Amino acid sequence: MEVSYLPQFIKMFNSLPKELQDEALEKIILFKNKINHKQLKVHKLNGPLKDRHSFSVNYKTRIVFKYISKKEAVLLAIGNHNVYKN
Repeated sequence: MEVSYLPQFIKMFNSLPKELQDEALEKIILFKNKINHKQLKVHKLNGPLKDRHSFSVNYKTRIVFKYISKKEAVLLAIGNHNVYKN
């Protein structure tokens, strides 16, 4: 799967501690292969974010993304559960 990044995502990512950035990069690499989506707990969001999905980096950190097509996704935001309020 092809992955692109919104400038907002890059800004949020760059503000994370180095260790968390490394962990997030590992999960993004896993995300690129749909076989790993169950392991990452990829799920569709509800309510105001109903057209978006999310997956886990760790217990606290999530990445919110949107499918552009079956083979392409754009990463929108990264952070704790407050990321769902953006």
